[in-house]
Amino acid sequence: MRGIVREEIAALAEYRLTQYPHRIKLNQNENPYELPDEIKQEVLKRVARARWSRYPALAPKEQIAKFTRFDLARETDFRLNRLSKLGLIYRTSEAYVGYTMNYAGYDCLAINGLVKANVLEAFGKSLGIGKEADDYDALSPKKEQVAVKFHRLGRISFRQTQRKRGYVKEHAGWLFQSRMAAEKEFQALRLLHGQNVAVPEPISQNRHVIVMGMIEGAELAQWKGISKPEKILKAILRNVRKAYLKTHIVHADLSEYNVILRPDGHVLIIDWPQYVTTDHPNADELLTRDVNNVLQYFSRKCMLKVEPKTPLKSRLVFILSSNSMRFLCCPMNLSRPNVRIKSRLGLAFL
Repeated sequence: MRGIVREEIAALAEYRLTQYPHRIKLNQNENPYELPDEIKQEVLKRVARARWSRYPALAPKEQIAKFTRFDLARETDFRLNRLSKLGLIYRTSEAYVGYTMNYAGYDCLAINGLVKANVLEAFGKSLGIGKEADDYDALSPKKEQVAVKFHRLGRISFRQTQRKRGYVKEHAGWLFQSRMAAEKEFQALRLLHGQNVAVPEPISQNRHVIVMGMIEGAELAQWKGISKPEKILKAILRNVRKAYLKTHIVHADLSEYNVILRPDGHVLIIDWPQYVTTDHPNADELLTRDVNNVLQYFSRKCMLKVEPKTPLKSRLVFILSSNSMRFLCCPMNLSRPNVRIKSRLGLAFL
């Protein structure tokens, strides 16, 4: 019968937490949304700290009670049950009653931190859902449009981060890996944007969420026709060169899916969590692959051919050049993939 409170709960007196100005009486019929926000945030934080291994045992409620210093029978059970009903944590009762954080709860923690920091005020539509992250339109307190990126590693299509991503040194939970990816990408964006490389403006980062300048346009792969493809190709390679020489960074996963073509014809290079520095043992190989991916796309999509002694050729062969490094040039044609351009560093772009 709904609306009837168990006798043992009805007999309990109201109590007050010393750190929060709320008086709460346990009642299993209360609406979970009536739980004070400060209490929900506190329990979410404690649950998030309770496990960080890749294949974790769910945190027992006794352990959570120890972390939170809440009474196990009354306070901890009451709040965990409410958070579970809201879908912010997972609960299991197979071998023992245990809980673990999920992405919904982790999202709430990150959004709460960004709102309190006066970075975000409102969310808009989804900008895109990828294999590693979800992007959303949002507004800042100054009514400026921004893009919010939620890193979400652990999806079926992307589960080899320890092998493919250098920031994962040991077995770790997906939430922790997502946080590491966000921290690394935000670091890269700050370095690149400071050197005027065409990347989104980094604004703030909290846990697995990055707030950046608004991204207008679409991926190169989504454009049916590209006007002035030579100009776009030059711009991409120019930014690859600038990132290499000025910030000592290689994208390491560059393709037509990581380049945004804006309506005004300018480009943005996105998705930098997997970047490597130029002292990485595979930096030359990764840079070669990045440039190859771009050249092959323009050759396939735009039928772009580069003949010897053309102005565009110089843009292609001096990616790594500086005052002390020059490429040994030879004729090339993008329609012939077996033709190679070799440098004194032993790199081959085609």
